[in-house]
Amino acid sequence: MHDLARLIRAIPDFPSPGVLFRDVTPLLADADGFARCIDALAEPWQGSRVQAVCGIEARGFIFGAALAQKLGAGFVPLRKPNKLPPPVLTVDYQLEYGSDRLQAQSDALKPGERVLIVDDVLATGGTLAAASALVGLFGAELVGASIVIELLALQGRGRWSGDGPLHSLLQF
Repeated sequence: MHDLARLIRAIPDFPSPGVLFRDVTPLLADADGFARCIDALAEPWQGSRVQAVCGIEARGFIFGAALAQKLGAGFVPLRKPNKLPPPVLTVDYQLEYGSDRLQAQSDALKPGERVLIVDDVLATGGTLAAASALVGLFGAELVGASIVIELLALQGRGRWSGDGPLHSLLQF
């Protein structure tokens, strides 16, 4: 994974002073690197009969759609507010700097459907926890979650309450 880590750009003081932003754009732009990333994200879930991959807005859409294709599953976008026509299911959640919400079309998942959640970065864990709760509203079976980058210092893994394992590809 070290070769993939070199494709992640570290940008200090973005979006605010003291934050070290991990930019996945160079990884996405590298065809071989992106393909190896998707292969590595898919590997733990091969044979787990995933039926739907839920990608968290926005970069989770990129990784999630590619991962869904690789696993032979459907793709469901988990969106920020007011991006989907009603009816939607909604989960409100707290962030370190305020609150937000995730939504999905009310018919996006079926009860018992085997679901994998995907996002680019796990920081404090609030968004991932909300995604897990949203999948639960559907009565779907949460197989687990795959994350490209886990920021270990922020301890977001501690907020993971999903039924399945949490797999992170790169840790910083």
